[in-house]
Amino acid sequence: MKPNVAAAKAALSHLEIDENPVSIRAKSRDFFWYSPVLKARMDHLEGDFVVAPRNEAEVIDVLRVCYAHDVPVTTRGAGTGNYGQAMPMAGGCILHLKNMAAVKEVHPGRVIVEPGCLLKDVDAVCKDHSGQELRMFSSTWATATIGGFVAGGSGGIGSCTWGSLRDLGNIIRLRVVTMEEEPRILEFRGEELARVSHAYGTNGIITELEMPLAPAYDWVGLFVALDDFDEAIRYTEELANQDGILIKIASLYEAPTAHAYFQRVKPHVSEGTHLVGLMVAPQSMDGFNTFTARCPAASVIYQSGVTEWPRDPGHVFEYGWNHTTLRALKVDPSITYLQVRYGYPDHIAKVQAMRKALSPEVLQHLEVIRENGKVMFGGLSLVKFTTEERLDEIVRIHEDAGCMIFNPHRFTLEEGGRQTVDDRQLNFKREADPKGLLNPGKMIAWDDPAWKFDRIYEYPGIKAAE
Repeated sequence: MKPNVAAAKAALSHLEIDENPVSIRAKSRDFFWYSPVLKARMDHLEGDFVVAPRNEAEVIDVLRVCYAHDVPVTTRGAGTGNYGQAMPMAGGCILHLKNMAAVKEVHPGRVIVEPGCLLKDVDAVCKDHSGQELRMFSSTWATATIGGFVAGGSGGIGSCTWGSLRDLGNIIRLRVVTMEEEPRILEFRGEELARVSHAYGTNGIITELEMPLAPAYDWVGLFVALDDFDEAIRYTEELANQDGILIKIASLYEAPTAHAYFQRVKPHVSEGTHLVGLMVAPQSMDGFNTFTARCPAASVIYQSGVTEWPRDPGHVFEYGWNHTTLRALKVDPSITYLQVRYGYPDHIAKVQAMRKALSPEVLQHLEVIRENGKVMFGGLSLVKFTTEERLDEIVRIHEDAGCMIFNPHRFTLEEGGRQTVDDRQLNFKREADPKGLLNPGKMIAWDDPAWKFDRIYEYPGIKAAE
């Protein structure tokens, strides 16, 4: 198949199309450059044109026309993902969902929303309407879309209480359009949700989401300093296990992360400070203060609304999850990261083993997550990058120790996940995208079912650098 881009653009001329080269390049990029491995392979990629549908009917128009002309379609939200999820490997059409940004309905415990709505705007409408907020969101809350979060994310702020996005109950319903000669509209609930959630838009376009809500609070942001890492990790885990203390995030940063990379925190810590970042519900502050007083090693150095620093640090969650990596990159461009699962019940022992083996080349950045009701840790470790070979060796060291890596230096679904084929997503792609035009190159099982995962996948259809 050879795409007929010119014919597709002409057939879609009644829609909002962007043909400006500078704008197309900007709208073709996400945060893939967090990874030096991906930057070397993807920096040249861009689409041929951008179309921004205003509603589901226009999405169907785009998919029908691009199907007829064999033009690849890569769906785009705000582009805040960092696995290269939204990078157009084969060029073609960028389907930008910025115009589909309505919060359609708010009900007790749930919201119905279009995919292009920013997470912060969903929260604002829900809070104003009914005093509710999203259960979880990414650290890019101010700039990321809810559709991109569901299609490309796995969890975030709130996962210490609610688990991951794919846990039962964390997505209620998804409305999806297929890419066929005549696109269909499908609605998924329950078991069917896994077919399209966290699928990078490879097998359908999400046009509506129904998500659960929780009560909104004026969360109290806190920084707690400790001088001993083992005490810091125990403090963080034990706090997260306090049933009566409601938290939204609990992050732990190994020294010297806070001093080296958090510029507004730096004057208030030393190079040896291990820092814990927290969001605590206001009604839980008495419990939090009592708990922290029982740990003489822990010192609260910042509390939002109480502590006055010459430079306000802003939202505590904007130091967590992958904002930690972003802050480090701004200071030291050689920094990259790994995503690690430190599973219960030996999560602390695994963290300590990796710290002993790799610190300071790899600095621990831990996020409390809950899985099957158990508190454990997700690691977004800061890595001092030298070579791809050394990075692969660091991955192997983790895996040999029983620490699962979700590799952010790979752009495919399988390599960035559990290195296994998700038959539910593959089978739905066969049904919903028979030509393989949706976000091509991101699902190895579609291109090469016999792939052995023994090296980085090189998509043969990748657009050549000019």
